[in-house]
Amino acid sequence: MPFISVTIGVLLLLVLMMAFKMNAFISLILSSLAVGLLEGMSPVDVMTSIQNGLGSSAGNLMLVIIFGAAVGKLLTDTGGAQRIALTMVHTFGKKHVQAAAVITAIIVGIAMFFETGVVVLIPLVFSIAMVAEVPILYIGLPVIAALITMHGFVPPHPGPTAVANIFHANIGKTLMLGLPIAIPSIIIAGPLYTKLFKKDFLEVEIPKALYTEKKFTESEMPSFFLSILSATLPIIFIFIKTIVELIWPNSGLRTITDFIGNAGTALLITLIVSLFTLGFSRGRHIKELMDSFSSAVSGIAMILLIIAGGGAFKQVLIDSHIDKYIANLMEGSAISPLVLTWLIAAVLRVSLGSATVAGMTAAGIVAPVVVATGVSPELMTLAAGAGSVGFSHVNDAGFWIIKEYFNMSLIKTFKTWTVLTSIIAIVGLAGVMLFSLFI
Repeated sequence: MPFISVTIGVLLLLVLMMAFKMNAFISLILSSLAVGLLEGMSPVDVMTSIQNGLGSSAGNLMLVIIFGAAVGKLLTDTGGAQRIALTMVHTFGKKHVQAAAVITAIIVGIAMFFETGVVVLIPLVFSIAMVAEVPILYIGLPVIAALITMHGFVPPHPGPTAVANIFHANIGKTLMLGLPIAIPSIIIAGPLYTKLFKKDFLEVEIPKALYTEKKFTESEMPSFFLSILSATLPIIFIFIKTIVELIWPNSGLRTITDFIGNAGTALLITLIVSLFTLGFSRGRHIKELMDSFSSAVSGIAMILLIIAGGGAFKQVLIDSHIDKYIANLMEGSAISPLVLTWLIAAVLRVSLGSATVAGMTAAGIVAPVVVATGVSPELMTLAAGAGSVGFSHVNDAGFWIIKEYFNMSLIKTFKTWTVLTSIIAIVGLAGVMLFSLFI
């Protein structure tokens, strides 16, 4: 039965990654091969399917991944991210530094990968907390809640964009629905959850190695306007495209807005603009800026491979016609497709640790449901994203990044980071189900 083939393929993926500690990309390719062979495909056909899946997935997302990482690195290396944070704190004042930190993380999180955002903002979290005389985690927990939520819910981040492509969801609509779901998730998992802890629990000792991170002087940092422009320009382009689609669907403007509103194009334009506004205009040489670009690209190579591997797994499911079986199975199911998508992503997240693999695999399995049931592909994308960011523990690299950067014990990391991500996943699902009543 196709269901057994899928089950064996997913179990093989778990065993390879958890028991044998095999790389996620290799594990995905081997699991894809196993599922295809179990479904009666010839070895040649399976490899053709895998290659097609690799090409289509990586081809659609390569520009997003590369240019998104490059913009994030440029903000880091020029002091733009630091300028955004300091301006927010100055605007809100010491009494409202937590809100300022959350808004800063939301803005920075739009353009940056989670790991990059952590590296950029945690040293600033230490400085903000010391100036405001509040515990480190009082600022830190809301910041990481914002970063991981934006990373999992909001295009043009690679994970949500990849899942949106699988479901054939509109990127702009996904963004417009994702933000109203992401913000309550951040507030509940960050500032509100933080209030449950005593002040002593929120205190941590700052790792000495992090405290020596470079701090840009006032003259070294770009202006707030230029910094915020680089962080939000891709979102502006995507919003413009979506608005024109909704209000003037037959307008001649569509030729332009469809081009600049494409996620890859939007990030490419943002990178070019940022090279001038954050780089050349401030006396930085082309070699320095291209070194920053090279460093960013080398850091995201494995992310691209994992996403391509997820695409291969999805393609095998389609070419072996397992997708049709699942669609027929779901037609008579009483389980909401949104809940099912969230549940599969959450189980894979707990099992594998990788949010990207969890979201991509869940989307590949459940994608036929969109056609069979008519459910909103944008909400399916957000359901997969919500499930994929939750329940982080020791098999997740993010767990260890947070533990080490905040110098916490394992137990303390479970009480903060693991619970925080679980809250985001649950609140995210609730938001998706609420929107489903109207969409």
